Amino acid sequence: MPAAFTGLIGYKPTYGPVCRVSRFGLVAYGSSLDQIGPLATSVEDAALMMEVIGQSCERDSTSIPRGSESILPLLGKSISGLRVGVPYHAIESLAEEPKKAFEKGLERLQSLGATVVPIELSMIKYSIPVYYILATAEASTNLARFDGIRYGVRSKQAKSLKEVYRLSKEEGFGAEVKRRILLGTFVLSAGYQDAYYKKAQKVRTLMLNEFEGCFKTCDTIAMPVSPFAAFEADSIKDPIQMYLEDIYTILSNLVGCPSISVPNGFTKEGMPLGFQLLARQHEDARLLSVAHAFHSAGEKCQIPESYR
Repeated sequence: MPAAFTGLIGYKPTYGPVCRVSRFGLVAYGSSLDQIGPLATSVEDAALMMEVIGQSCERDSTSIPRGSESILPLLGKSISGLRVGVPYHAIESLAEEPKKAFEKGLERLQSLGATVVPIELSMIKYSIPVYYILATAEASTNLARFDGIRYGVRSKQAKSLKEVYRLSKEEGFGAEVKRRILLGTFVLSAGYQDAYYKKAQKVRTLMLNEFEGCFKTCDTIAMPVSPFAAFEADSIKDPIQMYLEDIYTILSNLVGCPSISVPNGFTKEGMPLGFQLLARQHEDARLLSVAHAFHSAGEKCQIPESYR
């Protein structure tokens, strides 16, 4: 989403049972969701970075136990015959400008020889609640270490050990972080873990199965990045409404497949729009190749003066 909002290439690598990019040294928010991927101005640069950072790492037990993929030689190859799956039911409520831009993106892929295939992703409607149950649960556990002693900011007002714990978290965490910690602690508490957390894990498995079924009929999946273009800071006051902005991007985190945001024009106000492509787990090289073809065939949009 940061890439789509700023007209950049944003790549999220494979992360299922094993990860393409080592997470060693990453400050964990949601351990089963966190990824490390490049932001770049071209797909070539993103691919080059992936060849470097996509190495096997002995300090990360989830790291893919083999060397990085050779991606750059695949860039520039034809994508004729590629089957692109589109969940049309999930984009019906898109705003006019993002919807038109997405449709033009599909036309660009078709002009390159790709075939658009309608697919059904019925589980997408559960992605927001599942993500925010799992992510906040993991965050409440991971962020517990920021106690002002081992990690985090230590309050200068604290006069006792109890105040160090209390004031350091009170002063060190912002409102949204506190909100997520409280929600995560709630869904993991006695009497609610089975009702929320374990049920969300089961739905996540159903999502993974649905994606695997879709990839039997298509090679890659196309979706928008966000329902809207970049919005003004603090213009969305309702946290739930803010969470809904993530509906198209969190699916790839939940199922662990690689995904990429490619620039796809601008709105009338000069705000960039992104086009998202997803592939099967471990098909990072192929996805970057498709993204390169899509980006290379696009109009070289100049940033409008209003956006500068």
